[in-house]
Amino acid sequence: MKILITLLKPFSFAPAILMMCVIYSFSAQTGEASGALSYKISYQIVETKNEILATGKSPDQLSQEASGIEFYVRKAAHMTEYCLLAISISFPLYVYGVRGIWLMLLVGIVCVGFAGLDEYHQSFVNARGPSVRDVGIDSCGALIGILLVQAFCWSTLHTPGGKKSRKKRRKSRKRK
Repeated sequence: MKILITLLKPFSFAPAILMMCVIYSFSAQTGEASGALSYKISYQIVETKNEILATGKSPDQLSQEASGIEFYVRKAAHMTEYCLLAISISFPLYVYGVRGIWLMLLVGIVCVGFAGLDEYHQSFVNARGPSVRDVGIDSCGALIGILLVQAFCWSTLHTPGGKKSRKKRRKSRKRK
């Protein structure tokens, strides 16, 4: 069983590789295709808001409102992609024993490095260009993902039924 686990451990990085491919494919879209996707999502958001709040806005008003939030939708997508990338890199590294500040540094370096390479890749795509601001936004998303993983791992390892309680139980069993 131990051999099987050892052989399967490297596959824990598959979600991270998949996420990198997803990010790369979004970056490979032309400026027109990327903008159309962002606008479509923005329009769906304002249309849903319109239906829930029953504001009765016209399609022209919805279109104008969608254009107003499109920038924020694009940047939220950047943050979400890199948050998911950081999470998908952090868990396998945690399984391999990388913890604490070293986990944060290693995942941060990988995510920021990939964000930089992704922006460089965009410089070769029609109607797209590299942006240092996007690398910063991507880095913020990665930081959120790293902190979420750290909080999750810390909370699961420091529960009342954790190691300290088991040690106390062992000592009390030995005394009996």
